[in-house]
Amino acid sequence: MDTVRDVLDPTCPSQVALGIVGNKWTMLIIFALSHGVHRFSELRDRIATITPKVLTQTLRALERDGLVTRTVYPVVPPKVEYRLTNLGHSLLESIAAVREWAEMHADEVLEARERAEIPQA
Repeated sequence: MDTVRDVLDPTCPSQVALGIVGNKWTMLIIFALSHGVHRFSELRDRIATITPKVLTQTLRALERDGLVTRTVYPVVPPKVEYRLTNLGHSLLESIAAVREWAEMHADEVLEARERAEIPQA
């Protein structure tokens, strides 16, 4: 028998997965890694608005959750590479739809924000 999940139920474990996908930095890192293996500095440069601390924290969380693998090479200076796991790759199609929506409707969202900030007479 299949387990029935209800993401709106606060005890449902699917909320954990939804929290991962709902994180802005997670999505940007997944997009960046969708084109292959990257080193930390490459990710930091690609996602220009992320701080090194937040990038480190998010990469650790993604590794913990099985979406990213971290490979350390025994060289001096240390070489570390990040890549998506199969689980990470399985997210790409779903979050690509969110990315497409965001890119298509960004102007409308910004216009709505501007209208909301204008004091009504």
